[in-house]
Amino acid sequence: QVQLVESGGGLVQAGDSLRLSCAASRRTFSTYTMGWFRQAPGKEREFVAAIIWSTGYAYYTDSVKGRFTISRDIAKNTVYLQMNNLKPEDTAVYYCAADPRGRSVISTTDFAYWGQGTQVTVSL
Repeated sequence: QVQLVESGGGLVQAGDSLRLSCAASRRTFSTYTMGWFRQAPGKEREFVAAIIWSTGYAYYTDSVKGRFTISRDIAKNTVYLQMNNLKPEDTAVYYCAADPRGRSVISTTDFAYWGQGTQVTVSL
């Protein structure tokens, strides 16, 4: 099984940047898709960004395009989420997830493995 551990969350001001990391306990197979989701208080968990491991193809939800960048380090078996120009509406618990099928999916039900989450808080 795959164990995912997120890190890098914290408290920042609007306009600041953070980089989240997600480390896997074993090598991610080339068929995997790695994704980031977030859940704000009182709201459902939503898709943020994902990357297909084998090709590096990345895709995002509209609200973060131009501000967030997902990337991978193949040697470290780690995926990153660089978050720039953070806004208060970005405040949420951010989760790393993995889909072994390697599809271009965005639903929580498509991802078989999940991390524990890391808190991101953006103040005014």
